[in-house]
Amino acid sequence: MSTTTVPRVTTGRDAPQAAVDDGWSRLVEAVRESGLYPTRSKAEQVTRTVLAALGTHVTGDERVDLARALPTEAARLIASQIPATQRLTAARFVDEVASRTPGATPATARWDVSSVLGALPPLIGDDLVTRILAQLPTGYALLFGRADLTPAS
Repeated sequence: MSTTTVPRVTTGRDAPQAAVDDGWSRLVEAVRESGLYPTRSKAEQVTRTVLAALGTHVTGDERVDLARALPTEAARLIASQIPATQRLTAARFVDEVASRTPGATPATARWDVSSVLGALPPLIGDDLVTRILAQLPTGYALLFGRADLTPAS
């Protein structure tokens, strides 16, 4: 099989390993750039932590579609989480990420969450982001890099 026939980014379960790795690497690099992390290793650690936390809060068809839209490694992080029984506010979600990150503060955790979630829309598309936001409490839009135009209740 010629390598010119393999797409650079493939998220299917039967994709060639190099293409899958390329998608994960591109996601981590996007997070590294948006978060200004000094190393790829730090960006990867942040990406894993935030996606694992997100995987506990996105459910139903949106969870399935999110996993399908992401590189295989990111999809595993989302799909391997047990769904939470309670919906967390955006602030509590950031606190949860802080608790999973050694040495994190609420401010650094918010930066980490925004760096990862802000890198997702180009990969998963605006329609899926809108659907995910519709199932989460208000406040998450800002973490995805969107204005939160929902009126407060």
